[in-house]
Amino acid sequence: MEVPVYSLAREVVKHIEISDDVFGVPFNQAVVHQAMVRQRANARQGTTSTKTRSEVSGTGRKLFRQKGTGYARGGSRRSPLRRGGGIAFGPKPRSYRQAMPKKMRQLALRCVLSAKIGDGELMVLEQLKLDEPETKEMARILAALGVGSSALIATSEPEENVVKSARNLPRIKTIPASLLNVIDILSYKMLLMTEAAVRKVEQIWGKRLSQGGSSASLRGVTPSTNN
Repeated sequence: MEVPVYSLAREVVKHIEISDDVFGVPFNQAVVHQAMVRQRANARQGTTSTKTRSEVSGTGRKLFRQKGTGYARGGSRRSPLRRGGGIAFGPKPRSYRQAMPKKMRQLALRCVLSAKIGDGELMVLEQLKLDEPETKEMARILAALGVGSSALIATSEPEENVVKSARNLPRIKTIPASLLNVIDILSYKMLLMTEAAVRKVEQIWGKRLSQGGSSASLRGVTPSTNN
């Protein structure tokens, strides 16, 4: 697949070939959805905790006699039915982590990258380097590139000046190419990648999932073509 490479003034400087193994994969909705659910679940801390009736403070004595008061029978002050009592079936610390095969995680990332380029939302830049941190300069560059709503900027290696220049801009995020993930790619409208970042992505995820067949045959399902 051939794509144009832009300068920071949005002028086409050349065309490069990119790997179809990474940027030409049919969209598999089920795998992408599973990858999203897994990533969000693994981000949860799972530290929420409530006290049961055996853990809250308070007397265990019967509040009043069983009969003759005109009230319903009452037990301990720590009952979940009373204010200040324990919580029935409340959350306790737990792990929300989900496992997912490595090949499926890689396939999900390839699917969203392919969807971006298929929708015309991936732009390859010749390079993106700044001499010093300057938010105004980064805003000018993004305006020249036609970035309107939101954008994810991927560089081959962390660029300190680029990170500092973009961190105060709303709906703009920078990320090293090796840390690209499904949630970030889908959360931003445009994906800006330097040419070096594209090559880094191809180096990491460019190999096929299997030497003997496609990823779809490994799962025994037919990829969906719905974007």
